Amino acid sequence: MSAHVFGNTGVMLGRTLKHITRSPDTIITTAIMPLAFLLLFRYVFGGAIQANTDNYVNYLMPGVLLIAIASGISYTSYRLFLDMQSGIFERFHSMPIARSSVLWGHVLTSLVSNAISVVVIFLVGLGIGFRSSAGVLSWLAVAGILALFTLALTWVAVIAGLSATSVDGASAFSYPIVFLPFISSAFVPTDTMPGPVRAFAENQPVTSIVNTIRSLFDQQPVGNDIWVALAWCVGVLVVAYVFAMLAYRRRVA
Repeated sequence: MSAHVFGNTGVMLGRTLKHITRSPDTIITTAIMPLAFLLLFRYVFGGAIQANTDNYVNYLMPGVLLIAIASGISYTSYRLFLDMQSGIFERFHSMPIARSSVLWGHVLTSLVSNAISVVVIFLVGLGIGFRSSAGVLSWLAVAGILALFTLALTWVAVIAGLSATSVDGASAFSYPIVFLPFISSAFVPTDTMPGPVRAFAENQPVTSIVNTIRSLFDQQPVGNDIWVALAWCVGVLVVAYVFAMLAYRRRVA
């Protein structure tokens, strides 16, 4: 049974990846806004921001990566919405395939496309001064956290894609998520913020994820941040997956 599911998922993954290769502009569009923020904060605002660091690009990079992922998942809900509207899901369900493989094809495509966007941003970051002395294990840990963050948000995107009634609604849900890094430690230390804003910033998921990635890049102790970050990612992933599957069953019932 598991081989059957994996095989079906592989076929669905190939199908959705073809959409990306035929329209690579989606990846480029996803990367443009985070790259604009990276360059804007590096060359325009960076000189006026006191982040207690000699390399502000290093400070910026984790938050920009999360913004890129939050932007990229909107295309998952968009593609899923179009599939639902075209009626192709009904055709898939008339075939002897695992129903969950249809959703997993979209989810894994999101993982691949967002990984490409992250690599592009890293390359630009290297060009403008990003440097890291992190070892292989630290880089693997960063990759794992970013992948987990992508999976968690992608399942949230699946809910939006299944529940939306319009194309705009399918992608607009990502706007608040993209905004979260701006009220976190992504661009400035949280201790520079007013009391209520600081309290929110220090207790929302982006801050712990950003702090963990930043510490891994700098080879500094991650402390409790990594456990808080993992708890947020896993918690969102599990809850979003459950609600996504419930929404899927309702739509295809």
